[in-house]
Amino acid sequence: MSICIKEALRIITKNISKVSCEIVPIENIQGRILAEDIYAKLSLPTFNNSAMDGYAIKLSDKNKKVKVIDIIFAGSEKRTQFKENECVKIMTGARVPTTTEAIVPQELVTVIDEDTILLPDTIKANQHIRFTGEDIQKDDKLLNKGDDLNFSSVTILASQGITHVKVYRKPKVSVFTSGEELKLHYEKIEEYQIYNSNTPTLLARTQELGADVTFVGMAKDSVESLKDVISNSLYADFIITSGGISVGDADFTKEAFDSFDMETLFNGITIKPGKPTVFGKIDNTYVLNLPGNPLAAALIFEVFGKIIMQKLSGSKNIYHNTLLAKMGEKLDNKKGRTTIIPGFFDGEYFTASQKRAAGMVGVLHKCNSIMVLNKQNEKIEKDTIVKILPINWKFFTDTEKDYFN
Repeated sequence: MSICIKEALRIITKNISKVSCEIVPIENIQGRILAEDIYAKLSLPTFNNSAMDGYAIKLSDKNKKVKVIDIIFAGSEKRTQFKENECVKIMTGARVPTTTEAIVPQELVTVIDEDTILLPDTIKANQHIRFTGEDIQKDDKLLNKGDDLNFSSVTILASQGITHVKVYRKPKVSVFTSGEELKLHYEKIEEYQIYNSNTPTLLARTQELGADVTFVGMAKDSVESLKDVISNSLYADFIITSGGISVGDADFTKEAFDSFDMETLFNGITIKPGKPTVFGKIDNTYVLNLPGNPLAAALIFEVFGKIIMQKLSGSKNIYHNTLLAKMGEKLDNKKGRTTIIPGFFDGEYFTASQKRAAGMVGVLHKCNSIMVLNKQNEKIEKDTIVKILPINWKFFTDTEKDYFN
């Protein structure tokens, strides 16, 4: 029996376990999910240092001539001390003498001669001094288990002298399709055949989402052929296939999966497009059987498949996040079933795609987001504020949100 979208997502988040871990160098962590908490080993800055090229001075010497007794460069071990009527020339990043009360940028002083400068009359205490730990304190938690890692994570880790971290491995995904009427895009087709666009789409999308993905082949319209490709896919964490789940005489997918004692977690969702969607499990491998219609398959994957990927990958952010947009034009909808509407968000307005039949392939490349309408909603007026889900980039949260309109 078909279930509602919220129940389907609840089943997914409840049943999926994250993958195992591996150790990788920080140069290779972009797009990975952290599998450990990271704490600061060092305070940053590790010592008081100058934020400017200038002069370390005493506050009592403002608007006076002072003698330059030394110069300290960044990386120097010097610990020069000075007293009133003296100063030290200092470079950005250099350790400041303990007697320093402020740094005066070099462009604000008047050079009298090689050893003497005139200080300005307006100087604030501690100006242009970067103090130990003002950025990061030792033992601060820097990164959390489940965080998405990117270039800024590398910045933090490198600043602590951390070379390797524990991350969740990339989920292994196996993709196959069935249907002898379909041909791969590099094959010649007859007039009664069509190209298979679903498989390349799913391969590309799961790869974009960080999976280690493999195409295991196209099954023929027989249970035995399907059993072969399923058997070859069980190494994976996640099997994705499309088609073969309707009521057609030549749809053998369910029978083939059942032969492996697949536990069906749900069979059908009250959603348009994409009602004939099946989610199940064979031992430790999860199975998502998508509709055969291209747009339906892609939209269902955006709503459900991406959440499966997020949960498998170990991310703490396993719920769809939303953006608010104004409706670009009036939208009429047939109520009675939750509906996914693809469209384009220009930064202010969301405009629904005029073409959105389940079997279309020329829709999503013109779209960057989707809107989900609840089953009671039959009309949205222009300029109404709506919630949308971006599909061109990852946008998830660790808190479940209501994104129905």
